[in-house]
Amino acid sequence: MKGKNLTGLRLGKLTVVAPTEERVRNAIVWRCRCDCGKEILVESRRLKPDAIYSCGCENPPREIGKDLTGMRFGKLTVLGKSGEKAKDGNPLWLCRCDCGNRIETTKRRLMTGNTSSCGCGKKPQLKAWVGKRFGMLTVLSYARKENGVHIWHCKYDCGNFVDVRQSNLQNGWTTSCGCRRNPVKNLHYVDGTCVENIRSESLYRTNTSGIRGVYYSKQRKKWIAQIMFQRKCYNLGGYDTLEDAAQVRKMAEDKIFGDFLEWYGQEHGQKEEYSEKKNQEDAYVKEGATDSDLRRKVSAPNRSIE
Repeated sequence: MKGKNLTGLRLGKLTVVAPTEERVRNAIVWRCRCDCGKEILVESRRLKPDAIYSCGCENPPREIGKDLTGMRFGKLTVLGKSGEKAKDGNPLWLCRCDCGNRIETTKRRLMTGNTSSCGCGKKPQLKAWVGKRFGMLTVLSYARKENGVHIWHCKYDCGNFVDVRQSNLQNGWTTSCGCRRNPVKNLHYVDGTCVENIRSESLYRTNTSGIRGVYYSKQRKKWIAQIMFQRKCYNLGGYDTLEDAAQVRKMAEDKIFGDFLEWYGQEHGQKEEYSEKKNQEDAYVKEGATDSDLRRKVSAPNRSIE
């Protein structure tokens, strides 16, 4: 059978029971049961909100007037207009749920079945979490339900108090207030350069040389060394051996990154130790070291990074 399965669909007082073999202009005809007990056949194109309401035993609310007072929609009984309006300007109706709660909703949400209760039967279920610990958090009491989400009142080991979503506690997304967060793990950017990245010695997954900033060019048949700093890529040249390319890359790191980290440490009250190797100028006379900007950075002593 082609087309969407509408079995169980609720439209007004009608419930779709099953499809039939009958077709109307290639549209499937469905057998539907009304709340009054009568069954009718309806083609699929008419099984839409506001297109059909009952077997004919009762007119839809839009035809009997604008007053929904006393009508039932699922677990909700309409008490009357609340006097407020939704964001789209439509009036809100005050409804009482079978559980005793009262909510406000629009006529369209009632008619389409999008709102049929106050949410009392929806997940997530309330957990018995008072006294339970999640990392550095201890649950003290249940706070409230907000937009269908349970909120718990918690205390951190450091003494702070906070209200946390139940899902955040359950999934481990909130375990502390951040009072013991390691500042080294936070990322700091200066002119496009991440301080933590240039301190790190980790390699990208795509790296095949085992050396940061060094790769083999099949076209040139050379080991290419390069370094990225403040959104600019500096070409350090091509070399016959991996060792030579690695040495040039390391010397560029010592000078460029070293000066930058020294300046950053002074500006932010941190002590940075970044040694330089000897014979820098000899390393940069090798084949391909033609980038004038980088040559000045490496050869000029005590140059500050602005």
